[in-house]
Amino acid sequence: MDIENKLSTKKHWLIFGGIVAIIIVAFLIFEACKYQSTDDAYVDTTTVTVSPKVSGQIVKVLVKDNQQVKAGDIVAVIDKVDYEVKLQQAKAAYDRALLNQQNAHANLNAANSEIELAKKDVERYQNLYKAGAVSKQTLDRAVTNLESIQARQITAEQAIFSSNPSQASKVADADLNVLNAQKRAAELALDYTDIVAPIDGTVSNKKVEVGMMVQPGSPLFVIVPNEVWVVANYKETQIRGMKKGMPVDIRIDTYPNKVFKGEIDSIQRASGAKSSLFPPENAVGSFVKIVQRIPVKIVFTEKINPEEYSIIPGMSVVPKVKTR
Repeated sequence: MDIENKLSTKKHWLIFGGIVAIIIVAFLIFEACKYQSTDDAYVDTTTVTVSPKVSGQIVKVLVKDNQQVKAGDIVAVIDKVDYEVKLQQAKAAYDRALLNQQNAHANLNAANSEIELAKKDVERYQNLYKAGAVSKQTLDRAVTNLESIQARQITAEQAIFSSNPSQASKVADADLNVLNAQKRAAELALDYTDIVAPIDGTVSNKKVEVGMMVQPGSPLFVIVPNEVWVVANYKETQIRGMKKGMPVDIRIDTYPNKVFKGEIDSIQRASGAKSSLFPPENAVGSFVKIVQRIPVKIVFTEKINPEEYSIIPGMSVVPKVKTR
């Protein structure tokens, strides 16, 4: 009888344990259905390549690999001598144009004085020609002289700056604008010899050294910004129900015991294949259906201490989105 009771009790415990196991499995399955996860994810950011805007020889390099920089920090310097000379030439040409106004006013005054005399000569020769005292050739010569002085007067007026800069319409105004633009271009070129960091971040892939000759657009190094995010390539069957702002648990392979908090920022409006350089053409006889991947951008919502967690672009991530 004791043996039968023991077997019955054991059977009851086995049944109870089986029911509990089923409940736990059902609960885990139910909980798992609330989340969508993928291991096709990585940390991403937008790097900036620093390049010079002018050519020349590098005389200073003020950064090294993996150094933190702030936007506006001078990171390298190009030899300034040639650009300082060009700026001095541009300033001299501009100043000379201003000083030439004295000569322009003198020329205009001389033309005004000569034109009055020339008009009197024409009037006098016209009267003498009517009286038959001078030839037609003499009269024509006086008229031509008047026209020549009038043309010189117009030229002298065009050489004087307009009194109202907003209504500048003279040749002198245009010439001064050209010289001013050349002076401004020389100032900018001199400023560009100081190569500055365009954003906050970390210097990476440094290729510049003192003594190198550089050209505009040649890459010197890359700045990796401090802001990073996660790009998760979910299967098209997984994104149903995903929306902006949904919470995400982020596990980074480098820190397996830490769960970072994030949220969905956006869902790309094209699959990864469609956004590639050579998108697939499905209108062919050999078409095979393949489940597409849709990139989902996930941003961190918690403040991360960079001294404790070094999250670097390219790291592998396993995000888990709570969709229910």
